[in-house]
Parts: sequence; C-alpha cells; structure tokens
Amino acid sequence: MKITFYLYNAFIIEWDDKKIAIDPGALFAYYFSFAPLIPKSEWKDITHIFITHGDPDHYWHADRVANASGATVILNKTMVKEAGGKKFMLGPRSKGLAFDTPFEKFQTLGVEETIEVDGMKVSGIHTEHGPLTIKFGPMKKTECPGPEKRIGWGNIGFEISYKGKSIINLGDTLLLPDSWKNLKSPDLLMVPIGTRSVENTMNEDEALEAVKLIKPKLVIPMHYNSPWLFNKHGNPANDLMFKIGVEQMGIECRILHKAENHQF
Repeated sequence: MKITFYLYNAFIIEWDDKKIAIDPGALFAYYFSFAPLIPKSEWKDITHIFITHGDPDHYWHADRVANASGATVILNKTMVKEAGGKKFMLGPRSKGLAFDTPFEKFQTLGVEETIEVDGMKVSGIHTEHGPLTIKFGPMKKTECPGPEKRIGWGNIGFEISYKGKSIINLGDTLLLPDSWKNLKSPDLLMVPIGTRSVENTMNEDEALEAVKLIKPKLVIPMHYNSPWLFNKHGNPANDLMFKIGVEQMGIECRILHKAENHQF
C-alpha cells in the first residue's frame, strides 16, 4: 500500500488494483488559489473517490476527477438528492445547498452502515465538524454547522477494508470517544490535528486521545499547516509533538509533507 499526502485531507492510496482518492479538494485559498490539491496528472488512473463532507477545500474538484477517470464516488447519502429521476450531488462549486451536479457512478452510505464496493468493505463512521472561526485582524467570525449550513454538510468518516488490511480516515471532526469505542486496531489511521486557530477539528492533544482509543498500527496526521484564506498556515499544529506522543504509545507515526508518500 502506498499513501501520498496532498495537504488538508487529500490523499491518494494505491492499494493493489485500486487507486483511491480521498477528498480531492482545492487549495483554499491562500492568495485566492483554487488549484487542485491532487495533481491533474493523477486523475485519469483513479478508481474510487471518497468524500468526507461538502466543504469546498475537501471536494472542489471531485466531479472533475470523476469525469476524468470514470471513478466510483463514495459519500454520505445526505450529499445526494434525486430530481426528475436523476441523482445530483451537492455542487462542489455551487453557492449554498444546491444539489445541481449530476453523476452516475456512486455509492452512498450512512453512519454505522457498511457497504461493499468492488471488493472493499466500507463502513461509515460518526464524525462531527466543529464551528469554523475566521479571523480578519482583530475581527473574528464563527460559522457553526447546522441543517441549512454548507459547513460540514454530509460529514462522515470511513473505515475501508480490503485484502486483510484496513484504514480509517476521520475527515474533519471533533473528538467523539463514545462513537469510536468500537473502532479497534486498523492498519492505518488518518487523523486531523490542526485546530489551534480555526477550531473546527481536534487539536494535537485530542487527536492523541483518539489514537489511544483506536489503537492503530500506523498514524498519519492531516488537516494542519495548510493554506487558508490569507494565511500560509491557517490551521497550525505541532506535528513533532504529536508524533512523539503517538510513539510513546508504541505506535508508528509518519509525518508527510505535500506530495510525500509512504509505503507499508
């Protein structure tokens, strides 16, 4: 298995005959760039796309990747609506809650539901996106997830099992120990750690609590030190401190920077 990291929660996982993309979003938006996190050169070979929620930085280019590759899209059932006998996804680049993006190859699931997709067993994990705090100098504005709010829409984590190995990706989430007590010993856990500024996910200490609870074999921290609005590192975190904390539990931790990969 080869894992390549592209900032935020954007990954490519090459796993036997599968090439999985997780959250193919955009650079959003240091110097107002909406460039793809996952390079276009990787798109055509992708076989499956997993979307953890409807924030633009997580799936801005999802439909474009699907069109380029013919990949199957796996996402929360709340991200899809039917109209006129056709299925539409919540538009990645649309304003508000506009379900206006048609697509054909997809599989939906809900929290605590398990489905089979091309030999993979995929389970939905309960996750909760925290409030998003945006700062402009001395001014601060907080947006909270809600039934009519785009932020955190369709939030779900994934446990993906295939050929004797399993990976868990928690997307953007707060710490939810009661919901995760049955998640035990995956081969890989991808966990967010960067919330010191924007306050929408776990911080390093809370992520360590998640690691202690789930007991994976390998941990990769994500969603931290990424460009956000006017900041080069809009969600700062101390990844070295986190790595030390993980290794003190006897668990391997791998820090990946942009476009770096790890094989195991």
